[in-house]
Amino acid sequence: MAMSDFQSSIDASIARNRGRRPWIERVPPAYWVLAILLLVMPGFASNFVLYQIFGWTFILGIIASSLMFLAGYGGMVSLAQMTFAGVAGYMVAIFGDSAIDTISQGWPWYITIPLALLVAVLFATIVGWLAVRTAGIYTIMITLAVAAAFFYFARQNYEVFNGFTGFQSVSPPQLFGVDWQDAVPFYYLTLFWAVAAYFSVLYLSRAPFGLALQGVRDNPRRMGALGYNVTAHRVAAYSFSAILAGIGGILLAWQSGQISPGTVSIQPSIDILVIAVVGGIRHPIGAFIGAFLYVLLKTFAVDVLISLGLDGDRFNLLIGMGFLLVVFFSPDGLLGLWEKAKDRSRRDPLTGRPRE
Repeated sequence: MAMSDFQSSIDASIARNRGRRPWIERVPPAYWVLAILLLVMPGFASNFVLYQIFGWTFILGIIASSLMFLAGYGGMVSLAQMTFAGVAGYMVAIFGDSAIDTISQGWPWYITIPLALLVAVLFATIVGWLAVRTAGIYTIMITLAVAAAFFYFARQNYEVFNGFTGFQSVSPPQLFGVDWQDAVPFYYLTLFWAVAAYFSVLYLSRAPFGLALQGVRDNPRRMGALGYNVTAHRVAAYSFSAILAGIGGILLAWQSGQISPGTVSIQPSIDILVIAVVGGIRHPIGAFIGAFLYVLLKTFAVDVLISLGLDGDRFNLLIGMGFLLVVFFSPDGLLGLWEKAKDRSRRDPLTGRPRE
C-alpha cells in the first residue's frame, strides 16, 4: 500500500469516528432505566425477592449464557453445562470449607476459587474434545451421557464427593467485613457476575475468535479451507463456556449452602437447555430472560394452581405448558416474540407495509 493511500485510509477512519456519537449516547434509554432499576432494587424489594428470585435468576442466567454461547454462536447444543457448573461447585466444597471437614481441605478462597474454575475448564475441554467430533443429535447424546455419568459417579463416590448427601454449609468467604450470604450483598454479587457474563459473551461474539466461531458454525469446511482450525475453535468455545458455567456453579453452591448429586442430575441439565431456548439463543440477554421466566414459574406455579382450586402437585405441568406456549408461538423464544412485536409496531395497520 502506498503511503498516500495509507494516510487517506487513516483520514477516512478519523472522519468516520468524528461523526459518531460517544458510546454513552448510543446506549438506548431503556438500558439505562433497567440498569438503574437493578441497582436500586434492594431499596424497595424484600429479601425473598432479592435472594430467591433475582439471585437465582442471575445464577441460572449465567449458566444458561454458557449454553447460549455454544449453541448460538458455535452451533453446538450441550447438555453438560450444568455438569460443568456442578464440578466447580463440588471443587469449592472439596478444596474449601464445608460441614464435611473429613473431606474438605479448608484452603483459602483465593486458591480454592481459581482452582475450582481451572478443574471445570479442564473437564469441559476434555468433554469438548470428544463432543466436537460429532454433530447434531450425536453431540447432544454425548454431552447427555457425560452429565448422566458424572451424576451417578458423584452419587456413588463417598471418598471424594461424599455420595448421595454431598456437602453442606458451603458458604462464600467473609471479605471486606461483609457477609456475602445475606440477601443484599448476595444480590449485588450475583448481579455483578451476571453483568460480567453478559458483556463477556457480547464482546467475544464480536471479537475475531467469536466471528471465526460463527463462521465455523455456518460453514466449517470453508473455514477449514481458509486456514482456521475448526476443532480448536470449537474446543476453545467449550473451555470458555465452562468459565461462565463454573462461576454460576460456585454461586449456586453458595446460594443454597450445599452441593449434592441432585444439583447435577439430568433434570437440571435439561432445565438449562429449556431456559436458553425459551429465552432465545440469538443474543446473550435471552439466557437471563428465560431464567427469569423459569424462576417465576418454579416459585409461584404451586400458588397459582392452588388459587385456581387445582392440585398444587401439578406445578410441573403448568411450567411445561408455559414453556410450550412460548416455543409454539415463537421458535426463537421470548426474544423472537419481542422482535415480532417491534416489527408489527413499525408497520401500517391497514397496508401492512413498513411506515416511512
